Amino acid sequence: MSSVKKNIIIALMVAMFLGAIEGTVVTTAIPTIVMDLQGFEIISLVFSIYLLTSAISTPIYGKLSDLYGRKNILSIGIIIFLIGSFLCGLSKNIYMLIFFRAIQGLGAGAIFTVTYTIVGDIFTLDERPKVQGYLGMVWGVASIAGPFVGGLLIDLMSWHWIFFINIPFGILSVILIQKNIKETFEKTTHKIDFAGITTLSLAMIIFLNIFLSSENINSNKIFILTSVTLTILLLIAFYKIEKKAVEPVIPFDIFNKSSAIVNIISFLASAILITADVYLPIYLQNILGFSAKMSGLTLAPMSVTWFIASIIIGKSIVKFGAKVALIISNVILLISTILLPTLGINTSLLLVLIYVSIMGFGFGGAFTTLTIIVQESVEYNKRGAATAANSLLRTLGQTIGVSIFGSIFNLYIIKYFINIGINGVDPSNIYNSLVTSEQIKLSINSSLHVLFIILVILSSVSLILSIIMPKIKGRE
Repeated sequence: MSSVKKNIIIALMVAMFLGAIEGTVVTTAIPTIVMDLQGFEIISLVFSIYLLTSAISTPIYGKLSDLYGRKNILSIGIIIFLIGSFLCGLSKNIYMLIFFRAIQGLGAGAIFTVTYTIVGDIFTLDERPKVQGYLGMVWGVASIAGPFVGGLLIDLMSWHWIFFINIPFGILSVILIQKNIKETFEKTTHKIDFAGITTLSLAMIIFLNIFLSSENINSNKIFILTSVTLTILLLIAFYKIEKKAVEPVIPFDIFNKSSAIVNIISFLASAILITADVYLPIYLQNILGFSAKMSGLTLAPMSVTWFIASIIIGKSIVKFGAKVALIISNVILLISTILLPTLGINTSLLLVLIYVSIMGFGFGGAFTTLTIIVQESVEYNKRGAATAANSLLRTLGQTIGVSIFGSIFNLYIIKYFINIGINGVDPSNIYNSLVTSEQIKLSINSSLHVLFIILVILSSVSLILSIIMPKIKGRE
């Protein structure tokens, strides 16, 4: 691999690290931020607004990268992210922080999408899995380093620096991207699909807001029905607009039977991933009694095996084809989810490490193969839009998954206590309830087992879809 390609990998890893570490660092700093800025009752918006704006901007960046080039659009996205970071660090109240986090999210939408598009453009089919493995490993490192870096910055300086620290790394990434990526684009006038962008953005805002507010999904049926109806109407309008648009933000010819199945599998795998990321630490801390740092380290093997799987699966794709590679990955993922319900209140840490490692192999193989299939199924000038559409489905899988699984988790904690004759337990305030610590542990364990069984169902569906998917004819 040439030195230029190695520099591009470094640039993409730095860019991806900016977006990946932001979530874990902010999570660590939130208690300190709340003490300083107040506004505890709306603190969830600090996270949800970031997720929302990154989701709605994803397809827009994908299309713009097809029209104006990858490196310039990614650089613009990183700069927007850095501006948002700088302003977040200057925030004087919680409302300013929420607004500036929205700007940060707009930049993150480019980082999460265009980086993978660049990988598809520059690297060969043999090289791509390894590069994607590096990018996947960045997420694992970020999940471990985030709490440590956040705690260190808060202890030595202040919470403002968790945002300021992004700036030098972001500038380095932009310099490396501009210096090493060579693109040739004809200077032509493009007609931006503003109507399509507007209707799709509104549809995503209304739809995702259902899941970003736990109160809405749990209680307000009228709100849900109204939001779903509006989303459907907007998507119908979006479809009609895109059919007539000269340069649609999402060209519908990028979708066929194979790509539809790939996107559904991406959605399901993302829901499984976010559930593992959220609820395995809960299992490790609340049932096995490990510290937050220890639970983070326990998930580290997933990143290692993810990277290993990316390399191995790359050779499998070349030798046996993408469909076989995807089936193998989904089989491994299914095995890992089948093992999860065997976790109990006395399970050894070694067994958890083994399960997490197997899961990493499944995720690494699946996500690497899915991205390659999406990118190989379209021409160069539609690769950005195709990658962005797939990224959007992954974001939806995580957002919807974590919301629905959160509701199920709370519901089955309540059911556990009702079954043993205890009523009125509030899952959000369970440790202040008049129940024993052993009962709390058993209720959480019982509820987690329900989630684990659902994960088995989702991974089974993913495997079935990968089997019935038509054989992929790649574009090298």
